[in-house]
Amino acid sequence: MTLPSLPVDAAGFRQALAQFASGVTVVTTRDAAGEPMGLTVSAFSSVSLQPPLVLVSVDVGSETHAGFRDSGLFGVSILAEGQDAVSRLFARPGRAKFLEWPMHVGTRGVWLVPEALAHIECEVRAAHPAGDHVLYVGEIVALAVRPGRPLVYQRGGYRRLADDTK
Repeated sequence: MTLPSLPVDAAGFRQALAQFASGVTVVTTRDAAGEPMGLTVSAFSSVSLQPPLVLVSVDVGSETHAGFRDSGLFGVSILAEGQDAVSRLFARPGRAKFLEWPMHVGTRGVWLVPEALAHIECEVRAAHPAGDHVLYVGEIVALAVRPGRPLVYQRGGYRRLADDTK
């Protein structure tokens, strides 16, 4: 079967990439005064095992971008199934979200989402401009993990994985 062709424009790009299911993270950092900043990120990936590196893609227009650049630190909370409310909250601009959702502070001073499946604390090792985003590569300096099912996003909505206990 041949797939229908789409124009390579913003609408076509969004339609094609909406087919890709991804996990959901909340990524946090801090500004020059030490105040929290954060956003929801689905563009998150492992990069290297030795040294342990991960990558997050941050819009240069995001207010959080400055914190990555200035603090050199970030935290990643890999969200669990059922944490769609925190995902929606951190997708909004502004800092009031830190007053609306209880967070805890990790070992490196970045804020992390309680009950997430994993907390990953990183020091920025590289920043690569990429169109309207910057790809931040972070070296993992602290980890915490718990069992559970991930929050998944695809085609504009949250999805559940099939039951894997059979």
